[in-house]
Amino acid sequence: MSEGFEAYQEYRHKLSNKLYVGNLAYSTGDQDLLDAFSPHGNVQSASVVIDRDSGRSRGFGFVEYNSSAEAQQAVDAMNGMIMDGRALTVNIARPREDGGRGGGGGGGRPQRRDGGGSSRRW
Repeated sequence: MSEGFEAYQEYRHKLSNKLYVGNLAYSTGDQDLLDAFSPHGNVQSASVVIDRDSGRSRGFGFVEYNSSAEAQQAVDAMNGMIMDGRALTVNIARPREDGGRGGGGGGGRPQRRDGGGSSRRW
């Protein structure tokens, strides 16, 4: 097998152990996520995604298990369950789309064609 293919297989295996957990209450923290998902297998990590501008939860997080079997068991058990008054969405995490935060750019008023400072509209 090629080295690239082996690295890809390892990446896919790791990804199949990671769960996306959506519709979290904004008050839910990392420890709450860990406590809720621990009964379904050996949790490697549990983290709620925090908005870097506001410092508040974005309402979703990720839980990573030792094995894909444990991860699937957690999906089966936790998807649709109520946590902090909200029905969770739990599924195997998908790879991030290329492009990062996307969008944005530019904004504001368009540049003036004449480049001048007069008050005339173009």
